[in-house]
Amino acid sequence: MSFLLPKLTCKREVDQAIKSVAEKVLVLRFGRDSDAVCLQLDDILAKTAHDLSKMAVIYLVDVNNVPVYTQYFDISYIPSTVFFFNGQHMKVDYGSPDHTKFVGSFKTKQDFIDLIEVIYRGAMRGKLIVRSPIDPNNIPKYDLLYQGI
Repeated sequence: MSFLLPKLTCKREVDQAIKSVAEKVLVLRFGRDSDAVCLQLDDILAKTAHDLSKMAVIYLVDVNNVPVYTQYFDISYIPSTVFFFNGQHMKVDYGSPDHTKFVGSFKTKQDFIDLIEVIYRGAMRGKLIVRSPIDPNNIPKYDLLYQGI
């Protein structure tokens, strides 16, 4: 399903998307088109893109094409989904140690839709961090890897 969503292929395109998307949540899925979990997530993103078009813009980013952002967001696991609003990085409290990104695939389309709605409403009120509406049982568990410490 990754062919249904627009791709950002270099750092300049990612920068441009972050700067130019206004009054909507920018969803950046970092991963690889060949990865099975990424394809599962892409399917959910593609199916919800039209429903969320008034609130969100979704792009796919290959981790191999933008190593600067891969390192900046500490993307050690794929897929990782990062959210922005008006150029500002939006953080979400998933009940895990990392609030900067969602790691893994969403269990259902509704989980993703609910998350986008919460981020959008929080961002419109000026919040930079929101609490995740997703059931904690539906959030993938992982350990943070600190490289080079």
